[in-house]
Amino acid sequence: MTQIREINIPQFEKRIGYHFQKKELLIQALTHSSYAYESQQQHRADNEVLEFLGDSVVGLAVADFFYSAFPNLREGELSKLKSIAANTLSLSQFARKNKLDKYILLGKGEEKSGGRKKRKILAGAFEALVGAIYLDGGFKEARNFLRGPLQSLFKKIKSKKFQINNYKSALQEYFQKENLPPPTYRTITTLGPDHRKSFIVEVYADKQPLAKAEGRSKKNAEQGAAQKALKNLLGKKIRALTWETFILKK
Repeated sequence: MTQIREINIPQFEKRIGYHFQKKELLIQALTHSSYAYESQQQHRADNEVLEFLGDSVVGLAVADFFYSAFPNLREGELSKLKSIAANTLSLSQFARKNKLDKYILLGKGEEKSGGRKKRKILAGAFEALVGAIYLDGGFKEARNFLRGPLQSLFKKIKSKKFQINNYKSALQEYFQKENLPPPTYRTITTLGPDHRKSFIVEVYADKQPLAKAEGRSKKNAEQGAAQKALKNLLGKKIRALTWETFILKK
């Protein structure tokens, strides 16, 4: 049976800037299913239902944020921004900034397998936290909580006219405009044990190598290689937004 771990609630509330009326909602938001399963005799509820609710709250709050922040953008550009802000990578980054990786309750097995570093677990915990804030204080409080990380992530966007794209798609579009065959990607080598593998991928124009990069997955490495190739081709025109997306002023 798992030992019940105490959460320093006042410390965590101070960190996130929100004080819960119903502390049990916060505890539930930080309880992963692996911990709840190992603590069955304590009848711990896990955060999966709150994660389900938080996913919808995040979607609405993010849409509201971009609608207000960029009133001149068309639906397509707003959808791209929303997709970037609400994906697993961004949500896991928001979780780390709020130290959820330090506070989330995990079962022994999940703890040993590196659960505190898993993006899916962190993103789910962040959505659960948003869902808990929504139930405790309403949509306004949940929206206010999300405003900070959203402003921080998208502060690089200062131009009124801009294009957002991911590196692989942009590199392929560049080749199409130049009437060239599409770029190809090749895994050069893999490093590390199975549970912590990294990949080195190189991108080619025909048989000419353009750039290579290392990533925790082939997808990450391909995006990294495409990013380096695009920077060589476009220079200072592009500004990184996330590991897979960039801003290009029109």
